[in-house]
Amino acid sequence: MLIDSHHHLWAYDPSEYDWISDEMSVLKQDFLAPQLREIAGDNEIDGFVSIQARQSLTETRDLLKIAATEPLIRGVIGWVPFADAKVAAAIEEFSDNKTLKGYRHVVQDEPDDRFFDGEAFNAGIRSLAGKNLVYDVLIFPKQLPAAIDFVDRHSDIPMILDHIAKPAVRAGEMDEQWKDLFTQLAKRDHVYCKFSGVATEVRDDSWSVETIRPYWDVALEAFGTDRLMYGSDWPVCLLATEYSRWLGAVKELAAPLSDSEQEKFFSGNAAKAYSLG
Repeated sequence: MLIDSHHHLWAYDPSEYDWISDEMSVLKQDFLAPQLREIAGDNEIDGFVSIQARQSLTETRDLLKIAATEPLIRGVIGWVPFADAKVAAAIEEFSDNKTLKGYRHVVQDEPDDRFFDGEAFNAGIRSLAGKNLVYDVLIFPKQLPAAIDFVDRHSDIPMILDHIAKPAVRAGEMDEQWKDLFTQLAKRDHVYCKFSGVATEVRDDSWSVETIRPYWDVALEAFGTDRLMYGSDWPVCLLATEYSRWLGAVKELAAPLSDSEQEKFFSGNAAKAYSLG
């Protein structure tokens, strides 16, 4: 069993996906169910979790519509306006949809490094408590201090850290500040972590398994085999790597793990964290 815990779908529209710059031309096309099925067939993927890529209720509805007819999609992480007084109504709209597993806000793009401290945002997050929903944490390393306080504030809500918090990866170097704060965050038992999106954070001209191995070692040591999971960040990963190369690299990194540990990393932890059917 292999579950990709992090991928995106979109019908490309420059006005809707304005974060896709001219330097990201490979992403300026549609990535929908047919392309997903091709990726699954080529790489023997059994299921995916679809993650929001723009802050829109319309996109959440669209992802759920795709998932309703595509069995490869085991779960959807959508978006709701957490800081809006109407957030409870937005969450209620999707409450009967069993494919909706939780929500995410693109905190990495917020100009305030302490965005997580916002009173209205936290009030909205509290709306998730007791609903069997998770919150995906998307941040840069500079936002880790606020993220630690945030996850402590909401210890009753399962959370999943995307892309190991996106450290700047360079061969032969380690971001020690990231490592320290990342390891602190991992001490919170209600937080899982995705080993995903790492190749796109490499600052060298090219990347290899050895380039990313130190970050794998830190993530594995910090979260252990019970809370670390595989993700691709396809199609965003295409900025740095083809899907098969990324999967092959992660399989090489995970090879020393036991069969049961690999099962948890490649499928079991995602199934548990997201309550996948």
